[in-house]
Amino acid sequence: MTRAAPQPLEGEARERMIRWILRRMKECCITFDALEQALDDEVREREAIRYRDAYGNTWTGAGDMPTWLRRAVAAGQSIEHFQTHGL
Repeated sequence: MTRAAPQPLEGEARERMIRWILRRMKECCITFDALEQALDDEVREREAIRYRDAYGNTWTGAGDMPTWLRRAVAAGQSIEHFQTHGL
């Protein structure tokens, strides 16, 4: 399932959304520090190394597939062979 990119809010709609988020954070006892930590964790997870070969080449899975992996796949090797953990 592909999600559409969120559209930026402007003006009053943006202000209402901010107030709603702040209210929900307060209701759920979510601090700004906890929110920051959760966002940092998400970035770290997204940037984690997901593919590695025997020579130490790595790829996070984000962006274009690196040459070392593209060549291995073109030569018939399964990309799953290089996974470092379950995706």
